[in-house]
Amino acid sequence: MKLVSWNVNGLRACVNKGFMDYFRAVDADIFCVQETKLQEGQILLELGEEYTQYWNYAEKKGYSGTAVFTRLKPLRVQYGLSGEEDPEGRVIVLEFEHFQLVNVYTPNARRDLSRLEHRLAWEDRFRAELQRLDAHKPVVVCGDLNVAHQEIDLRHPKPNTGNSGFTFEERGKMSALLESGFIDSFRHLYPERAGVYSWWSYMPKVRERNVGWRIDYFLMSKRLAPALREAEIACEVMGSDHCPVLLELDPAAWPTPRADEDNLLVGHP
Repeated sequence: MKLVSWNVNGLRACVNKGFMDYFRAVDADIFCVQETKLQEGQILLELGEEYTQYWNYAEKKGYSGTAVFTRLKPLRVQYGLSGEEDPEGRVIVLEFEHFQLVNVYTPNARRDLSRLEHRLAWEDRFRAELQRLDAHKPVVVCGDLNVAHQEIDLRHPKPNTGNSGFTFEERGKMSALLESGFIDSFRHLYPERAGVYSWWSYMPKVRERNVGWRIDYFLMSKRLAPALREAEIACEVMGSDHCPVLLELDPAAWPTPRADEDNLLVGHP
């Protein structure tokens, strides 16, 4: 099973830069996108009859937004965190037979850190949501988490320490999330691989010189680790300031369901 996640930084713009060519070539079972920057009706994607499309639009025009395109039919779908409105369109949860998928675009703390407190509070609610979901069925989390977790995850860690996306507070929240029962699929397979990033500034020559950050992830419940076959970062794929990240799972290695697992999501079928 192949899953792909890509912050497209404006889906309409990305479509004009080869999105559909990559979508067809990668042939994913589930394809998640973040930062669609769309309102309903602003784009018509011809993905083929085998894919069902789920969209979570931000109320603000040209801002945020997430979507999932899946060949697998979900049991249920949830938009946003449980019991909360999601005006920025940041979360989609799909429950499948053996696992739950969470597609997320984490709030940015902003360059001046003016939204750091909001971000940290959101992180706590998000972690609680993942723990709630994981208590019933294993979880795969993908998306732009807007944080480089360790120094190995960005080209210039020292001068960026304390900057948005590499504050001690944001990194601590990522550590807390992993410690609550999840693994970073890429680091699980490649704990010492450096120089592999998923985001680069649009400033001249930055991507050419690979001055990047790894802020796009596939996380997963620890008990899904036996099903993990590959985690890749497609640095060569253009079309956005981010590149796609990929996850390959072996359905034959799904963990045996626990007796207390059930279909708990509330949303649209």
